[in-house]
Amino acid sequence: MTAAPEEYLVPGTAISFNSLPKVSLHDHLDGGLRASTIIELADEIGLELPSTDEFDLADWFEENADSGSLTDYIATFDLTIGVMQTRAGLIRVAREFVTDLAADGVVYGEVRWAPEQHLTQGLSLDEVVEAVQEGIELGTDDARGEGRSIRVGQLLSAMRHQRRGLEIAELAVRHRDAGVVGFDIAGPELGYPAKDQLAAFDYLAQNFMPATVHAGEADGLDSIRGALFDGRALRLGHGVRIAEDIEIERQDDDNTYVSLGLLSQWVKDREIALELSPSSNLQTGAIAEWGDELADHPFDLLYQLGFQVTVNTDNRLMSNTSISRELALLTDAFGYDLADIEVFQLNAAAAAFLPVEDREDLADAISEGFDAL
Repeated sequence: MTAAPEEYLVPGTAISFNSLPKVSLHDHLDGGLRASTIIELADEIGLELPSTDEFDLADWFEENADSGSLTDYIATFDLTIGVMQTRAGLIRVAREFVTDLAADGVVYGEVRWAPEQHLTQGLSLDEVVEAVQEGIELGTDDARGEGRSIRVGQLLSAMRHQRRGLEIAELAVRHRDAGVVGFDIAGPELGYPAKDQLAAFDYLAQNFMPATVHAGEADGLDSIRGALFDGRALRLGHGVRIAEDIEIERQDDDNTYVSLGLLSQWVKDREIALELSPSSNLQTGAIAEWGDELADHPFDLLYQLGFQVTVNTDNRLMSNTSISRELALLTDAFGYDLADIEVFQLNAAAAAFLPVEDREDLADAISEGFDAL
């Protein structure tokens, strides 16, 4: 049985954010483990942990991820990846990942992870993808048994500093009819531009496999340009630093007047979705140029200007968060209402790596869910 997630209420109503139909586009498998599961799996393989108390361990992840540095943030994954090296471990983690999403009201999710990081116990790339898919299907069945409906697809990430992009792109295409919906590059952004993986992106384009690219998180506008030009990205992983290409010219009591650069205008006009993750963006220092509180996040600026903003968790364990919590935090910071929350979900549905008919059905289901409130 899935543990009940913490509940968040829409201000001024009895409506729970958790009950709203939601879409999750940017959620890392190795960042969404339950602390209790890490403890059990680590005990089985003799992996030393900073604590074997579930709550202390969860606090340890959040505190160490809250560093202001993407490099330090990434270092916390050594432990989660460490317990995801066997078929059984991968199946369990993926299964719980899906049931936890469903318990939070997510009806469609894309789970991203890097198969190349899960080979130390002798599994092949194909075997780890198959194990995660088995876990996803079991989690989907579990959710159905609890009266919830969810659909989850895999996004295979290549680690940008390991130079195995083409191999992972080929893996993604090989499993496109068995659960994989797209490709990503992740890991250290600064110093590892998308052009380093050009062979992978060429292969994906030739095989009509969609890609999202981590960009505009730990690096700025050049990284975003590379994601769009070299990576042919249909979405930007985070992409928050696109706001660096927006100049605030003047403000008065009622309005803010801005001008957009060519890059930000292109992202807006082409409706290239921004996979924004507010809490994570604070932890990694991605929004340091604008401030160090959620109210400083350029999310609202981008939303008001008409960018295709979406709300994501990035890593639920490291940020001690959920989609519902992220929505509650944004609502508190910017005064959003249910209509705004619905827009964020419809934006995500439109950007999902699904056939157009399925995206339309997903949008209809979201609107029906909000209309029923």
